[in-house]
Amino acid sequence: MKKINVFAASIICTICIICASCHTDDTNQKAEEMLQTAQQQFDNKQYDAALATIDSLRKQFPKAIDARKKALKLHQDAELKRAEEELALTDSTLQATKRTYEAQKRQAEQAHANGTATAGQLTNVTRLRMKRDSLQVQFDMQCAKIKYIHKKQKEE
Repeated sequence: MKKINVFAASIICTICIICASCHTDDTNQKAEEMLQTAQQQFDNKQYDAALATIDSLRKQFPKAIDARKKALKLHQDAELKRAEEELALTDSTLQATKRTYEAQKRQAEQAHANGTATAGQLTNVTRLRMKRDSLQVQFDMQCAKIKYIHKKQKEE
């Protein structure tokens, strides 16, 4: 009787190992497919979609180690490209705002010297200065983010 129980237990263990192996292969295949989707999105410059797909991959397939390692590199690349695009947009907006601010500041200073400056004109200059300063902070933060991503990529 004990021999039959041992034999049955060994068959059950073998079946469990085979099922786990098949499940792992299926999981890895699905994770690789999701990674390919993220790569296509990255190639099409859909960085936000690629990042969302990578986040989904990481949540759905925590044990797909190879796919997760590849996804980490792709995640850094997508974050870098997105940050570079945001930096270019912020830079152009910042430069235009600086030009507008300087022009309106000169006009307000001339009007103030002549005694004809209005409260609205001075308020507008103050708002432009605040916008310029805010854009400068955004620009600096994006530069720091890009430098950090480059540093992390060099470490790996």
